[in-house]
Amino acid sequence: MNQMQQQAVFTTEGPLLILAGAGSGKTTVLVNRISYILQSGLCKPWNILAITFTNKAAGELKERICNTVPEGGADIWAATFHSTCARILRLYGDRLGYSSHFTVYATDDQKRLVKDVMKQLQIDEKQLPVRSVLSEISKAKDKMLTPQQMLKDAEYDSRKVFVAKIYEIYQTRLKTADAMDFDDLLCKAVELFEQEPEVLGYYQNKFKYIMVDEYQDTNKVQYRFVSMLAKKYGNICVVGDDDQSIYKFRGATIENILSFENTFSGAKVIRLEQNYRSTQNILNAANGVISNNTIRKGKTLWTDNPKGDKIVIHTCDSERDEADFIAKTIMDGVADGRKYSDYAILYRTNAQSNAIEQLLSRSGIPHRIIGGHRFYDREEIRDMVAYLQVINNPHDDIRLSRIINVPKRSIGARTVAVAAEIAAGLGESIYSVIKDADAYPQLSRAASKLKEFVRLIDGLIEAESSGDYSLAELYNLIIEHTGYENYLRTEKENADVRIENIEELSSNIIKFEEDYGDEADLSNFLEEISLMTDIDNYDAEADTCVMMTLHSAKGLEFPVVFITGMEDGLFPSNASIGNPEEINEERRLAYVGITRAKEKLYLTKTKYRMLFGSTTYNKESRFLGEIPSGLVERTGEERLRTSSAYSYSSAGAGGKISVGAGKSAKPMAGVPRAGAYQPPAAKSGVTYKVGDVVLHKLFGKGMIMTAEKMGNDTLLEIAFDKAGTKKLMANFCKMEKI
Repeated sequence: MNQMQQQAVFTTEGPLLILAGAGSGKTTVLVNRISYILQSGLCKPWNILAITFTNKAAGELKERICNTVPEGGADIWAATFHSTCARILRLYGDRLGYSSHFTVYATDDQKRLVKDVMKQLQIDEKQLPVRSVLSEISKAKDKMLTPQQMLKDAEYDSRKVFVAKIYEIYQTRLKTADAMDFDDLLCKAVELFEQEPEVLGYYQNKFKYIMVDEYQDTNKVQYRFVSMLAKKYGNICVVGDDDQSIYKFRGATIENILSFENTFSGAKVIRLEQNYRSTQNILNAANGVISNNTIRKGKTLWTDNPKGDKIVIHTCDSERDEADFIAKTIMDGVADGRKYSDYAILYRTNAQSNAIEQLLSRSGIPHRIIGGHRFYDREEIRDMVAYLQVINNPHDDIRLSRIINVPKRSIGARTVAVAAEIAAGLGESIYSVIKDADAYPQLSRAASKLKEFVRLIDGLIEAESSGDYSLAELYNLIIEHTGYENYLRTEKENADVRIENIEELSSNIIKFEEDYGDEADLSNFLEEISLMTDIDNYDAEADTCVMMTLHSAKGLEFPVVFITGMEDGLFPSNASIGNPEEINEERRLAYVGITRAKEKLYLTKTKYRMLFGSTTYNKESRFLGEIPSGLVERTGEERLRTSSAYSYSSAGAGGKISVGAGKSAKPMAGVPRAGAYQPPAAKSGVTYKVGDVVLHKLFGKGMIMTAEKMGNDTLLEIAFDKAGTKKLMANFCKMEKI
């Protein structure tokens, strides 16, 4: 270890902030610090709590600890915030009215519940989108606001009043279902500590040393949680990088790391600036960009690695030309001896992936999209997991409603809705109602079918609690007694693939039992998969290039990185332009993207781009101009100027782009082809001028700020009420004057 890393390892007492730059070996520091504490006899393994942000990071940390400290390493609490809180709540959640088998609702379950609540309140989803409601509820929980406090704060804002009412019923329904969402895991743990000093005291005594990774990504509740735990001993070590704080949209607050010394008196700060990942040119580019942010701790990355190649800024004609450049570069690299897995393609928004994925597929380049369709999001997997969830917690109304008639049992949606209404009136779960279905006249016609379903679930619950069956055997019982495989064969397309998927779930369960031994019970399995993210499944050994958003790439590294769409309006996003705080966040995101690259970095931009159904002409990203010019090699611009694929004609109105000779292949209608782009004829009779108010199909209402003639088209700068300012070509605009 270098001198600063050693200093961080040997500083064991009191508050410590380790400012760890990208690729500076922070995991090595954490592992060695824990090892040093244990070898010095300062505490027992179970007196250490190490918190990370992903299951993947927690698993890597624990594995490395166990390799370094063979005896007792497994007793260290190394887990994510959510897993740590869930573990505490499994033991003491009864103090708040939850059982040890409470369910954790993922995003899709939350959406279904909110939709049900909105239907109950007769609130139109078009007026108040479900996603927006969940976002507001999440923000309220981050601030530890109850529905009543949210309602009070809403005052005369009718929208907030509606959200507060939804929030109140949403929480009641969660409690009735013996369920929590992700935010609840944190909030309820803090609530438990506040209401039960005895429980807080137990954990304060237990955890003598607390370490928190990625501290720049913590929110207010997470800060409150670790602060309460660390109050007795004060031995809290946080590791983070304010320059990599990119999750404000999730509630992360950069103030937690910026104000650490003020919050924890006597805190020591150690900077890790030596990078072990990237070339010096890549680091200099990152340093150049991030130095433009004003509110930061400040540090400069350096390395003993070679200077390396210059950063390539490549100009493309269109998004298809961009995809073509990426595909050819990868194929050339593989032909020269690289692996496909050496390459990562990063973008600001998922929508950018479409053109690139199509080109990679056509070129036969193996690739995987991180953030695509997760295994546990597949319909048949969600069905089988729902059965497991209901066996674990029969009061989980959302999961029960999913599988009560899957496979078909002649229990219609109306019957389930009636049972739900009765349950809501009684303050009970649907399962409690259908167990006594014949006691309710409204359910008399379906009573026999409902009670048959209850007998099935009760039988599976009894099998699970008897201890006679392993988790894998219980899963096989579900498949056998529900007839689910036959249902797939007779009712669903691609049945063979779906059956392979449910067999793969069986493999996952068997692997879970092998990994967890005596702790491999149903509750732990369900908790693990509910807290799993797509990045946890990323297989670095598979020889495929990967595509993902810049946000998803944090924590990863690749020999060669493409960052696409380096254009103002896309990156930085339109929504951030004009807001210094938001631009700072976007710049931090650029810094994260640049520092993913180990050997080679390509930054691509286009002259025009079709996205979300509109073609825009944007200036190059301001972040490109912040990279020192001596580090950069610009390519593509000369090719576009001189390519025989098209030429600029000075005839007529001037500036017209015409298809050149030798390109006789007819392009697909409406699809621009790299080097074969020609604007459509101007719309007859439609002219735009400064001051016109327009209505765009995608961006809504806006006003034209500037109108610049370009050939037989006009470049319009339009300030939209909700979408911000955008530059659009008049001939492409799907809009009308109002």
